[in-house]
Amino acid sequence: MILTVVVASLAFATPREVAFSRILTAAPALAACMWPVLPTVLLGMLCLLIMIGLSLVYPDLGTWYTVGAIVAVTVAAAYASHIRLQRETTLLHVRLVADAAQEVVMRPLPRFVGCIEIESLYLAAAAQARIGGDFYEAVDTPYGVRLLIGDVRGKGLSAVGSAAAVVNSFREAAYDEPDLRGVARRLETSSTRHSDVYATQDSPERFATAILAEIPQDGGCIRLLNCGHPPPLLVHAGQLGVLQPTAPSPLLNLAELIGDHYIVDSVPFTPGDLLLLYTDGVVETRDRSGEFFPLPDWMRRQSPTAPRQLLDRLHQDLIDHSDGGLNDDIAALAVRLREHPDREDPRPSGSGTA
Repeated sequence: MILTVVVASLAFATPREVAFSRILTAAPALAACMWPVLPTVLLGMLCLLIMIGLSLVYPDLGTWYTVGAIVAVTVAAAYASHIRLQRETTLLHVRLVADAAQEVVMRPLPRFVGCIEIESLYLAAAAQARIGGDFYEAVDTPYGVRLLIGDVRGKGLSAVGSAAAVVNSFREAAYDEPDLRGVARRLETSSTRHSDVYATQDSPERFATAILAEIPQDGGCIRLLNCGHPPPLLVHAGQLGVLQPTAPSPLLNLAELIGDHYIVDSVPFTPGDLLLLYTDGVVETRDRSGEFFPLPDWMRRQSPTAPRQLLDRLHQDLIDHSDGGLNDDIAALAVRLREHPDREDPRPSGSGTA
């Protein structure tokens, strides 16, 4: 509208030889980028009326050539607006489906389970992405609170499908299996079955790293089973520890190649301690000079704080370190043991998803 008013004013106020009126054809073309079909056509008709008025002021202006151009551009702009609206509707439906898929794969976690406080963070590398190959889950079971975090090799819909298979299997196995080794074997079976059913060209190279953690309701210790995943960080008694496994366990979907011998480690976990589980996207975030994000050093510099505040700081520092250019999906879980159950805010966590 501004362009139309400006061009019309210049056309009437300047000599005929300047011929600003020819720029009027741009108005309906630009309108098609933002407006529905009817307003676009109405703007084209307004441009026609302006040209008729100009023909009365300048009879020898050659108005009909510009009129023909305005008519042609308006018809094309109306069609382009119609196509744009159809695609926007399709994109909205796809977004709704993606949001529903995210709720299935990455549903909000409970913030408090007894004395255990859990917060989550998810950052998608693609600006418009909702889900990816990283995954996490937390469930309250008769054996304690069980946690899962992992990363499927690859990207795209195939990685999302593999992640969903692992997470859905964990939600069932965590309640059924009394030992983490049994849970890991169930995840291995589901991952292998999914790869066989949905075979692709990269199926032989499709695998997932994962960590299974089990925290008894009264705390005391954490049991960890690490399937080739980056080691968790534990702040215990004010000291930071990197929880390397005593022996490697096979990655998911690779047990047939290297055996299904799983190792469970146990470490102390007392009130006030904080556990950080994360995917490799955190430690592989690079700055402009190619330096990786120094997560252990970063953790040592953090003052004691709640899990939500810790993940918020991590989120901001990862963005600052990468200058806003994340190259991989990022997922993290922060878990703290409290002395007493917190019943003030039972809402699920999830404010850290981005």
